[in-house]
Amino acid sequence: MPDVPLASLIYAPPSIVAPLALAEMFPRPQPLAVELGSGDGSFLVQYASLHPENNFIGVERLLGRLRKIDRKGRRLGLTNLRVVRVEAAYFLEYLLPPECAAALHVYFPDPWPKRRHHKNRLINERFPELARRVLTPGGIVFLRTDDANYFAQMNRVFQARTDFRAVETPAELSVVTTDFERDFNVRGVPTLRAAYQRS
Repeated sequence: MPDVPLASLIYAPPSIVAPLALAEMFPRPQPLAVELGSGDGSFLVQYASLHPENNFIGVERLLGRLRKIDRKGRRLGLTNLRVVRVEAAYFLEYLLPPECAAALHVYFPDPWPKRRHHKNRLINERFPELARRVLTPGGIVFLRTDDANYFAQMNRVFQARTDFRAVETPAELSVVTTDFERDFNVRGVPTLRAAYQRS
């Protein structure tokens, strides 16, 4: 008997203002991790396949990228992965239920390098408050970038908070890289990493 094809991993929320019903999105209730800005899914799909004991949501604005993640995930039979097409900051503020995520992964977000565009950066002064709302106590934000200026801003906004503390990124997480990251590393551009744990 042939395998039944896995249904699409792209999840369309029934409401754009009500919190997601996570129990309806996944077959099993498990700790949740969210990647904001999943790109082509090279990190997300690999990490979800390594950790079937966790559920994962990838957030991406571009439909073509979502479809690519969907194809990769279904090919691997990942029932613990869903992707949502929406802006990352909006997703954090309006769609994720309070204290539902054990981890947030933000890897190589658009650095908006021009000073006048810094206001468009995802990791800004408001981001830690949004992250705190959705993280479980002890939950962690994992950050990566190749942009030193943006990295300094990431650290500055989290270090200004008393409800987050800097922690080490586990080695087993660091070795799971994105395609973008591998391309940069081959060219000699190092990955800048930080992680902050919610109290």
